[in-house]
Amino acid sequence: MQISVIAYGIAKDILGQRRLTFEFEGDSIGQLKTALIEQYPDFAKLQSLSFAVEEEYQQDDYPLSDQLEVVIIPPVSGG
Repeated sequence: MQISVIAYGIAKDILGQRRLTFEFEGDSIGQLKTALIEQYPDFAKLQSLSFAVEEEYQQDDYPLSDQLEVVIIPPVSGG
């Protein structure tokens, strides 16, 4: 399955680009997260890593389909 991944902040730095077409064998956000951590181990160092589909945060069990666009939302700090 091919997923279009869009990254912001530190996630963009880890991927080395803002947009990436990612090929993986899973079918859920959780499996995508695992595949990304395997290929980009620096993701495992983050305290949190959230994903959004169609502008809404999604849980690990959210089902993915081919050609879907997924946004990686790294930890946010503020002040």
